[in-house]
Amino acid sequence: MYLGLDIGTSVIKAALFDHRGRQIGETSERIQPRAAPLGWSEIDGDHVWTAAARVIRSLIEAASVSASDIRGVGVTGVMVGAWLIDDDGALQRPPILWNDARAQGLVDRLRVRCPDLVSRVFAHSGSVMQLGCILPVLAWLKENEPEALARASHLLCAKDYIRYRLTGEIFTDESEAAMAPGSAIRRDFHPEQSTLLGVEEFVSLLPPVRRSEELAGCVTAAAAAETGLRIGTPVAIGTGDAPACVVGAGALTPGDAVSVLGTTCLNGVVFDHPVFDPRDLGLLFIVPGRRWMKTMVNVAGTTVLDWTLASLCPDIAASDRPYEALGSVAAGAPAGAGGALLVPYLSASGVIAPRIEPRARAGFLGLAPQHGRPELVRAVYEGVAYAIRDCYEAIGGAGGRIRLTGGGARSPFWCQMIADVTGCSVEIPEGTQFGAKGVALCAAVAAGDFSSLSEAVAATYVLNRAYDPVFLAAYEDGFARFRIGSEAALGALTGVA
Repeated sequence: MYLGLDIGTSVIKAALFDHRGRQIGETSERIQPRAAPLGWSEIDGDHVWTAAARVIRSLIEAASVSASDIRGVGVTGVMVGAWLIDDDGALQRPPILWNDARAQGLVDRLRVRCPDLVSRVFAHSGSVMQLGCILPVLAWLKENEPEALARASHLLCAKDYIRYRLTGEIFTDESEAAMAPGSAIRRDFHPEQSTLLGVEEFVSLLPPVRRSEELAGCVTAAAAAETGLRIGTPVAIGTGDAPACVVGAGALTPGDAVSVLGTTCLNGVVFDHPVFDPRDLGLLFIVPGRRWMKTMVNVAGTTVLDWTLASLCPDIAASDRPYEALGSVAAGAPAGAGGALLVPYLSASGVIAPRIEPRARAGFLGLAPQHGRPELVRAVYEGVAYAIRDCYEAIGGAGGRIRLTGGGARSPFWCQMIADVTGCSVEIPEGTQFGAKGVALCAAVAAGDFSSLSEAVAATYVLNRAYDPVFLAAYEDGFARFRIGSEAALGALTGVA
């Protein structure tokens, strides 16, 4: 068996998989961010480790397996940010997470001096630079907390810190290095990027880069005592959470389209070469197995359902199965929601695809006196489905088939709607923890049980269910309204009619 550990923003998850890729157990534990100023996102790193150790131990006990049955461990997690440690492995400040925005003022000043900063970053990384990326956070630390940098020996990301606690070894993988921002072509850090952000003197803090399916090290005696793992268990390098989900969904063939409908909604197409079009838009994830995924992200995914439960349906939120009940309410309205529409930019960071506008916000449009709760709730589901189609059209299309993972994939109602809106077959792979599965397969390769990641994916992918488009025509008017509504909302912010 192989164990995959997934360090999320608010939840740590672990799952066990057998040699056929079947998920045979999972556990999770919620973690809380630290109280921080508005726009900051930090976490207690030591608590993350102790929670991860508990989750691993709990999984082994709940699955009633022997630690000696686990042939390898892989770790994934939220990407970029900054986890500063000294030579002894002690954190020098609370870790900064991917969704941190404290570097906004600094980046704004850099763009005044270098108006083409975004384009120059994109030219190497293939990604729009986000404020929580490694280098802008490092630039903020240089300006505001130089003493923390002076004490630090290494700058890690979430999964790399947890893997360090498991093995005592310092590494990162290609996905983190390219998103730093770095180079999508070299699949590594890039010296020009650090110069652009003014942090070239701190490049020595960045860890060595290795391929995701390589062996990082083995579980130490100290880590074994805390986790219940066997001393000497191989641990793979692993990869970031989005690439791990691509691998876990079995999507390594060029042309495969993958949507991860979780807290955020990532929509991407897999390529066997780096893709830089459209320019200055979207993210280019490095995927293990010499693959790249051109991705457009609607920042709000299942978050819109949580908001709907809290704000529009508090009675349903208190029920035993709130998400199923919410879907039933939405199903009570016709396709197209009677003309009601939600532009689903429900995020404090605005929208980053298919346009970039940090001031963008969500909003209902087209409301009329006859609209009630069913129409509004259905408009919420439809708004995300329209955003998925909008993202794929910016890439050039999904090619007729979308692999869908994440919490949203558990809703048959939503899956069928996404198929109808996009005109694509929607495939739901077997399992629930695809990020954990992706790095578990990396561990299987690192342990020598598969010759390559492609072989591992081919041997372990199982289709759970599929949805073919049936009511495509019913949503065409709704998508046209969505395009008009989203453009109008964004244009109002920039003064464009």
